[in-house]
This record gives sequence, C-alpha cells and structure tokens, in this order.
Amino acid sequence: MQAFQASIFNLITETSTHLPADVQYSIRQAKEKEDAGTRAALALTTISQNIQMAEENVSPICQDTGMLTFKIKVPVGVNQIEMTKAIKKAVVEATKQGKLRPNSVDSLTGENSGDNLGEGVPVIQYEQWERNDIEVRLILKGGGCENKNIQYSLPCELEGLGRASRDLDGIRKCIMHSVFQAQGQGCSAGFIGVGIGGDRTSGYELAKKQLFREVTDTNPNEDLAKLEDYILENANTLSIGTMGFGGNTTLLGCKIGSMHRIPASFYVSVAYNCWAYRRQGVRIHVDSGEISDWLYQIEPQKEQAEPVDEIQSDEDKRQVVLKAPITEEQIRDLKVGDVVLISGLIHTGRDQIHKHLMDHDAPVDLEGGVLYHCGPVMLKDADGNWDVKAAGPTTSIREEPYQSDILKKFGIRAVIGKGGMGAKTLAGLQEHGAVYLNAIGGAAQYYADCITAVEGVDFEEFGVPEAMWHLRVKDFAAIVTMDAHGNSLHDDVEKSSLEKLAAHKEVVFK
Repeated sequence: MQAFQASIFNLITETSTHLPADVQYSIRQAKEKEDAGTRAALALTTISQNIQMAEENVSPICQDTGMLTFKIKVPVGVNQIEMTKAIKKAVVEATKQGKLRPNSVDSLTGENSGDNLGEGVPVIQYEQWERNDIEVRLILKGGGCENKNIQYSLPCELEGLGRASRDLDGIRKCIMHSVFQAQGQGCSAGFIGVGIGGDRTSGYELAKKQLFREVTDTNPNEDLAKLEDYILENANTLSIGTMGFGGNTTLLGCKIGSMHRIPASFYVSVAYNCWAYRRQGVRIHVDSGEISDWLYQIEPQKEQAEPVDEIQSDEDKRQVVLKAPITEEQIRDLKVGDVVLISGLIHTGRDQIHKHLMDHDAPVDLEGGVLYHCGPVMLKDADGNWDVKAAGPTTSIREEPYQSDILKKFGIRAVIGKGGMGAKTLAGLQEHGAVYLNAIGGAAQYYADCITAVEGVDFEEFGVPEAMWHLRVKDFAAIVTMDAHGNSLHDDVEKSSLEKLAAHKEVVFK
C-alpha cells in the first residue's frame, strides 16, 4: 500500500499541475482562432503562459484545486478499505506540499479541516471489473465552474429559446442555454459534460462522467455524436468568449451521455468545466502498487508563450499604471476596456471576509485600497515565512449581496475578481467611485509571480482560502470591465449573446 499511496500522490500532483495533451491542444486551437490584439487573445495568452509556468514550477495551475473525485476500477478481491486509507494519506500529503489547497469545509460550522479530508470528501467511487489491474481516474473541479452546473426538467421555458420539449430538440436547447447562462463566470472557454435521463442525482453523475472522456473522441451513439458536433460549433456563435470578454471561442468541448429514466421525469444535467480541465488517470499494478501507464497523453507546453506585459489590445487604447492607495480621481478617469497594472498593497477577501466586514471593522486601513477576490495556496518556508504557491481570482458574483456596502463602508477603490458582478455592485461603483477589474480566471501561477511579498494575514481561523492576506504586488494586470460611470462589459456581452442565442430557437435538429 505504500507504493500505491505514492502512485496516488503522483497522480494528484500531475492532475493539479499539468494539463493533459488533449486539453492543451484545444486551448492552442482556440488561441489560433482568436483575432489578434483582442481582450480574448490577451486572456488566452495569459492562460498559455500560466500553463507553462505551472509545469515548470510543479505548482497548481489554478489555486482552486476543487473537489477531488476519484473513479476507480478494481479486480474482484482487492481491499477497497485499505485503498481508501492510502488515498486519503496521499491527499493529506499533497495538501501539505501545496499541490492542493485545503478546500474541505464543515457545512455547519464553517471550519476548514486543513487537509482536504472530511465527511464525504474526497469523493471515491469504486467499480469492479474483470481485468487484473487497477484503474484510477481523478478530476479536480473548482468551485467557479461547479457553481455553473445546471439541471433542466423537461418540458420547460428557456430565456431566448422558448419551449424545450421532451425530445432531441429540447435537449439541444437546454445545452445551448447552459453555455449561455455560464457566461464568463465558469472561466470560459470551457468544456461541458451532459447527462440525459436518470434522476436528479444520477443525471449529474452521468454528466460528470462525460468529463473523463478524451476531447477528441467520437460518441458511439450516432445521434449524440451529431449533437456534440452541433453544440460545439454553434455555442461558439454566441461570442461570449474567453473569460466572458467576447470572442470567437466560448466552448472547447462537449460530451454527452444518456441513460433511461422513469416516465414522469426527464432531466438534462450539465456539468460545466473551466478551461483548466484537470483530469488524469493511471493504471496501477495490483501486486506492486506502481503505475504501469498514464491514461491521458502527457506532453509539455509546446509553444513559448509571449509575455503578457508586451501585449496591448487593439480594443483597449490605454494601459494605466496604478499604485495603491488609489484616489477617486484616478478611478473616475478609468473606463471599460482599460488595461490596469497595479503595484502596491492589495488585500484578499472572499465569502467569509465579506460577511465579517459587514458587521465589524477591518483589521487594516482599506481607504483607497484594492480588494482581491482570491483564495490562494499558501505554504510556510523553512524560516516560517509565508510563500504564495498559487493566487488567481475567484468568481466574484458570490459577493454581490455585500460588495456595494463594503465599498461604501471602507472606501475601497478597486475590486479584482473574475466573471463580473451584478446591478447592485455596478450602482455602488458609480456612487462611491470604484471599479471592478477582471483578472484571468485560473491563471494562478501568472498572478502569484506578480506578488513580491506577503506582509501579513488576518482571520487565519477562517482557513487559508478565506483568510485576509495582505500582499504586495508589482504590475498586477487586469482589465476594467465595470467602471465608475455605470458601464459593464459583462452586461454588454450577456445582452449580445442572448440575441445570438435566440437565432437558435427555431432550428430543426435531427
């Protein structure tokens, strides 16, 4: 079992730090299709650079290492109890070494276990087979894309598409709508797995199972193969684009499975996955516990990503350098589309911090400051100092109930996150003189490289992801997507994509 534990540790490390070849190929294709000099091209260049840095640093591609889901096939007679113990030990060690962020939170107390173990986590699902070796597949699915999963009960009415009936065309409409509703909040361009049929639980399990397929495979069911091709082609006509910035690529892959159902229920379940499509698998010798084969082809990043700081979008005529603390005058001068490079002190704050600050004072002066929606991966070095292993943005919309009030209360001038925010925040930005800056989701290595020092931490009791980290940064790049004049790129893209979605309402799909 020691060798098996080491094999699982290697599987976790590889999954967290290295995208498989089929995923990297899809991202390269998307980059080639994008118009040079656009916001989408800038985002894809950052993504490519981040993939390369994660490989070189053997550090998490994205700071949100998500929920670990293991799917395991074993010969008859293999001791699954001992295997589970070994898997959990490997998870603890991977967390200790910074390959995973501590993500296991007690739903009742809010306490983080600190080691990725807890009731029901990690998810380990066993299946017996007649082969004499062990197959272990692992997917790391982060919260940003997990929150954009969606399930439809047919028949239903869909925005922009009208009625979706209990037939193949109704299924088509549901899948198209699932891509539309994700917008940029799931770190598009993304991949989707779709489960047709089952019940509410098994439908989602089937959808997630599709994410273990190869991006380039062909569905053995002819009808589903045609539907996969249709969705992949037509979802990209919505022009939601990478990070929701607009662009030519919104979806990188679509895989669909079906199962029987009972007459009264007809579910279409969609599992949305971000561009950081972290899944890998191995075959393991039963006797030795060692890896005999990797299931998804591994290859290094083939291209040398061009430095992001040398790119200037044709859509964005200005690149603005800001140093915190920032004045209201500087903020009022910014407009949607400006590329901002921030230097100085910024402060992280996620769900727990926002909830706490509503009723308490801040531990530091936030006047003119920058609040970063981020839950980093942090480790202490040999001297007891904190080291940032990964630090990309988290999905901001979760903070919509709080953000405007927090801006007013503390005089914050800039909020950094991903996916944009809603009408209440947009009004707050305009009233209080602040901006929303969209960083590139999943680019955890790129942004960690911008951090020059960790100057302190508050609320460690909330756990590493939810604590308030005080970080000194240099040339931290992000794009103004919501300004202090009531403009929102996210609103513009959503309205435009809704109009394009409606064009697929009357399509006859057979």
